[in-house]
Amino acid sequence: MKNRPLPVVIVALALIVVGFVGFTYHLKDFFNHQEQVFEIILIQLLRILAIVCGILLLRAINFGRWLAIAWVLIHVLISVLNSISEMIAHIVVLIIVSALLFLPKSSFYFQDREKPQG
Repeated sequence: MKNRPLPVVIVALALIVVGFVGFTYHLKDFFNHQEQVFEIILIQLLRILAIVCGILLLRAINFGRWLAIAWVLIHVLISVLNSISEMIAHIVVLIIVSALLFLPKSSFYFQDREKPQG
């Protein structure tokens, strides 16, 4: 089994923590805002998706890095509706996550595990 590069571990753990904390935090919304149940379900699905992304990254599944970038990109698009500063913050996070997941050692980690090494 390949050693996990630190940049991948950092992004994966960040996604898992953000997903878990966000999911836990938004559980209370089910009881406070019954009229917005659809939006709350979408928010919770995004939180679960973050956790799934982190797990896929730790398992060296290449789709996981694309899904992680898509997850952050969704937040960039959502933040367009809020404020410019929030959008800029999410764009910076997108750039950092993309850079970390496409470093040479990260890319090597995600190469097809079925190919013979050598």
